[in-house]
Amino acid sequence: MKMGSASAGLVSIFSNGYRSLSAPVSSWRTLASSSLYKHYKRNSKSAVFSCLSSSKIELSCLSSKVDVAQTTTTSVNGYHKYDRLLPCPSENGPPRVEHLVVSEGGPVLEYICKSLDLPPLFVADLIHFGAVYYALVCPQPPPSATPEQIRIFKEVTAPSVLSKRTSIKGKTVREAQKTFRITHVEQFVEAGTYLRVHVHPKRFPRCYEIDWKSRIIAVTDSYVVLDKPAGTSVGGTSDNIEESCATFASRALGFSTPLKTTHQIDNCTEGCVVLARTKEYCSIFHGKIREKKVKKLYLALTAAPVPIGIITHYMRPINVAPRLVSEDFIKGWYLCKLEVMECKEVPWPDPVIQQKYCIEDSEWPSKDRAYGCKINLLTGRTHQVRAQLAACGAPIVGDSMYMPAAIAEMANPGLNPFGKYKKYTTESDKEMTVTKWFAQFGKEPKVAIGLQACQISWDDGSRGSFNL
Repeated sequence: MKMGSASAGLVSIFSNGYRSLSAPVSSWRTLASSSLYKHYKRNSKSAVFSCLSSSKIELSCLSSKVDVAQTTTTSVNGYHKYDRLLPCPSENGPPRVEHLVVSEGGPVLEYICKSLDLPPLFVADLIHFGAVYYALVCPQPPPSATPEQIRIFKEVTAPSVLSKRTSIKGKTVREAQKTFRITHVEQFVEAGTYLRVHVHPKRFPRCYEIDWKSRIIAVTDSYVVLDKPAGTSVGGTSDNIEESCATFASRALGFSTPLKTTHQIDNCTEGCVVLARTKEYCSIFHGKIREKKVKKLYLALTAAPVPIGIITHYMRPINVAPRLVSEDFIKGWYLCKLEVMECKEVPWPDPVIQQKYCIEDSEWPSKDRAYGCKINLLTGRTHQVRAQLAACGAPIVGDSMYMPAAIAEMANPGLNPFGKYKKYTTESDKEMTVTKWFAQFGKEPKVAIGLQACQISWDDGSRGSFNL
């Protein structure tokens, strides 16, 4: 069933006959902590892993503790005043992740409220958002843990303690440390259970601005094809499964069973995504991806020309952004290949468009012209198109994560630890260069960049082929 055209209301920033594939609220087309470990105390009502405090024996991890809401100034019945998780704030606040170990069994909502001094409705919202996890046994502390922190971990995971817990009989410690989402506010958690609470989940205000029905490209019994808006997540994040394309598209279509994610595109990218209506088709589509039966074409608006043909890089197999790629083969690194099919000169987006879609130019030296490129993605790695084009000196317009790095490498060849002109001579020099690189770059785009997944097809187009 076809749900309407995604090409209505075209507003093009391209000229000279270059085709614009615009749709309403379409950025390409108009664009052309973990933190805290608090001590488990057997006879305490609030055994929590959190920031160091003079009044408690606590374990510190990565992030600092901040107020639940910006407007928290007074309290009612011992709980902070707050605005719940809705309405969605326009900006994301600093992350806050709390790690707890339950000292006294009971309903999870009640325990978190008491331990973290959070309002019950706020915690209920966090659970609804998928921002609360549990494991039967506390996981290993981070490498930065102090001797005291290690001692506490050993205390709560001692064999003599674990042997008394019937819930973990027959499981290895590693199996018992596997985390799962808390799905209900009344879910019972026994003493010794580990809890991870994302108090400040990553938010996606764009979800509330979109006419989702207008973004539906096709609906079948097995799947839905969506024109994903920039500034949204396909299937949600580890701390927010509520504000996602899958959730909002499901509601727009009136589905009682939520749509399921079959593949991803970056939050700042727009375009075609396939969402499965059943678990069975989700598995089928994953199989097609593994068998390389799915073809994806992208339109990219770059700051410099890109040569026609196949571009090959190797991507560092570490899940940290910005992704590092190298032209040289490095054992264990992921192969990245794309084919540039077209590259045409087009105007640079005007200031009105840049402001409308929060486009950051990142001080690219020349804004007289941009380049519209059509790309066939031959392998599918996270950030692949963005990282490869930036490594070629042609970052995507608006990409605040990769454009500054490309500019820095142009100004100071050799700054990129795996670029053409890398300067390090020893392994220690390389590690130091990598550390400096990550410290300097990696700012996530606010909303949109000049990248659109303009076409997806599978089985050579015989069973599915969709264009924007």
